[in-house]
Amino acid sequence: MNLKRVVGFALFWVAVGIILALFLPNTFVEVLCVLLCILAGYNLFFC
Repeated sequence: MNLKRVVGFALFWVAVGIILALFLPNTFVEVLCVLLCILAGYNLFFC
């Protein structure tokens, strides 16, 4: 997988996350989802 595909994949899912955030009820749930995604991404990328 080259870097262009990885960046495209990441940007696609960032956009999906922003769309999902429009429908979440409050900021706490959004921040919780962001922290979960950061933790999962870190574990998938570095571990």
